[in-house]
This record gives sequence, C-alpha cells and structure tokens, in this order.
Amino acid sequence: MRFPPLLEGRLLRRYKRFLADVELVGGEVITAHCPNTGAMTGCAEPGSRVWLSVSDSVTRKYPHTWELVETADGLACVHSSRANAVVREAFADGRIPGFDAYPEIRTEVKYGENSRADLLLEGGAGRVFIEVKSVTLCRSGGCGLFPDAVSDRGRKHLRELQGVRDGHSRSVLFFCVFHAGITGVSAAGDIDPRYRDTLAEAMDSGVEVLAWSGNITPAGIELLQPVPFSLDPPATGRPDDAA
Repeated sequence: MRFPPLLEGRLLRRYKRFLADVELVGGEVITAHCPNTGAMTGCAEPGSRVWLSVSDSVTRKYPHTWELVETADGLACVHSSRANAVVREAFADGRIPGFDAYPEIRTEVKYGENSRADLLLEGGAGRVFIEVKSVTLCRSGGCGLFPDAVSDRGRKHLRELQGVRDGHSRSVLFFCVFHAGITGVSAAGDIDPRYRDTLAEAMDSGVEVLAWSGNITPAGIELLQPVPFSLDPPATGRPDDAA
C-alpha cells in the first residue's frame, strides 16, 4: 500500500481521542484528525516526528490525517484502518501462504449479528472470514500486544468469528504489525483479561490466528513476513523466545 505524499511535522499533543496538534516543517501549527481510538501507548509522545496525509475534500473540518510516528524503536502507523488495505494487498498478491484456494476477495461483508468482516476470501474450498487488527503497542524485547485498551468490540468480533465456522468456512484473526520494533505478538491480558480469555476460547474452537509484519516508510507499507504469536507474553517479553 502506497501513501499519497505526506507532510512531516512534530507532534505537540493528542487530545479528545481524535485530534492532534502538529507543528509542520516551517512552523505552521495545524490540528489533524487522529484515526486511532486506542491508548496509543508509546506512539503519541509530544515532540515526536510525525507524517500527515492531506484530503482535498471540502466537507472535512480537519483536512490533515495523522498517518505515521517515529518512536524510539522505529516507525509506527497510527492510522489503524490502513491495516485492512495492507492485509488485503498481501492476500491479493499471494504473499500469505495457505489461501490459494480462495482467489476472490471482498471487503466489509456483513456476517454474524450486525458485524462486517474486514475481508472475505472465497473460492472452491469455501469461505474465509478475516478480522484484521493493527498492533502498535510495543513493549520490551519487541513484544507487540493487542489490545492497547479494553476492547469490548474486539471480543464481539472473536465471538462472531467462532459463530461462522462450519464445514465450508474458516475464520482468521489477522494481527497486522504496524510498529517496526515489534518482533512477535501476544494478547494483552494485563490490559484486557476478558479479551485474552475470549481469544483463548476462539482458538480452542478453531479460529486461526496469524501475525505479520513488514516494511513501514513514509512512501508506503508492505507486509513481508510472519512473526510469532503466543497467547501470553513470554517471561522474557519476546514471543519468539517462547518454548
């Protein structure tokens, strides 16, 4: 996925969840839309270098959208909904193994009770319902955690994935790593223990879990390789060190 040309600046503050004040190169201070509802721990430090996209829509109150931030461990994409496009592109390009039998891809497909699957793969083998989650919370040792705040919506999605599994349908929870410092992903049981427990139940019922990372630059984002997933963070803080 390629970005449109981005503007560079320095973050002054994030507030009211959806707003961020940014000083652009040259000194102009603008208010940008923050497209992330989470806590954004480690990704919203005042003074951080950030990149913004600009919309030409005349109806938008805030034409700038916060896309990237430079953290101590590398770039992170804070625009969480970008994960859907990045993951869709990876499936369309055939980079995710094990899904060759599902060549058709649709987005935002209704399923369950008032839910929409981020992606639906279809083919001769049946269907694959995919929920995509962006991961930006990076702890010591490259341990990426999800969620970064209590997520009732996330638990609902897990229950929906369980409900649509049958002989012709697979369910996949796809963790899209949006932080360059993350080398493995786990459930954030200390932040949302109910999410961790619901995820354990979903996995026991056959819901598949994938986690992938890639290259994040101001030019674009591309998924390149899988990273280890473990339900609980290892004692070392590195999911890839788990026994």
